[in-house]
Amino acid sequence: MDEIQQYMREKAEQVEEKLGEYVKEAPGVPKSLKEAMTYSLMAGGKRLRPTLVLATAEALGGEEAKALPFACAVEMIHTYSLIHDDLPSMDNDDYRRGRLTNHKVYGEAMAILAGDALLTKAFGVMAEGALDAGLPGETALNLIREGAVRAGAEGMVGGQVKDIQGENGKLELEHLQDIHRSKTGDLITFSVRMGALVANATENQLITLTGYAERLGLAFQIQDDVLDVVGDREKLGKPVGSDEEKNKATYPALLGLAASRDWVRNLVEEAKELVRSEPGIRGARLLAIADYLVSRES
Repeated sequence: MDEIQQYMREKAEQVEEKLGEYVKEAPGVPKSLKEAMTYSLMAGGKRLRPTLVLATAEALGGEEAKALPFACAVEMIHTYSLIHDDLPSMDNDDYRRGRLTNHKVYGEAMAILAGDALLTKAFGVMAEGALDAGLPGETALNLIREGAVRAGAEGMVGGQVKDIQGENGKLELEHLQDIHRSKTGDLITFSVRMGALVANATENQLITLTGYAERLGLAFQIQDDVLDVVGDREKLGKPVGSDEEKNKATYPALLGLAASRDWVRNLVEEAKELVRSEPGIRGARLLAIADYLVSRES
């Protein structure tokens, strides 16, 4: 295991420990709901988004303890989106992270409610984190406002709508980028921006890191599309070839595998160059995470 994989594993373990505390310390939550929430929230995975929160704060000299609640919050939002995406009325998937999807275990109604609960909990965790970290009121409100936009109708949810409406149709490349900028990119961008804001980034640092995150988000999605064609089911934890079966527009379908892989590499290099160009960013981890995206197999 190389250094960045070890780093990501360590951060994932920290996040999972804290996530476990959040779901355990939830008095008044019905047992069945708590079980359904915990089932998906604690199912493992790369924990890329919370790791980006922590790595970004670290790159700016921020305190990890202050960033950790925000890392957990973004993972709650991400997990809610996965639970809902897997539903029969959405992507209709049976497996996620190597095991049955939430609705296959707890039923559709409980899966929907578990997703709802995680999304709502995330904003409470952000508010608590802002109070505990002593963030200025304006910074805290801006974080929560941005989270609502990027996770909501203007961002991730809107992207999912565009994705559903684009099924069985021939999308142009620009339209496909627009879908994924919202559906996948917004939450990755928000993760980096949260880490930066918690660590008191300057305006120029925030602009630079936002550019890094936007390129990273697109590279992540293109690589996901590539892996759906050539990936290993055991490593991915879900079936491959599902995009083609559902007639979804993907980057390999539009551009071919070779061109898609080239684009991932180019985006990653652009993202890294941005980080290198901005004074005050100790970005070794951010650079390594970007490189990891090119070579990842899951």
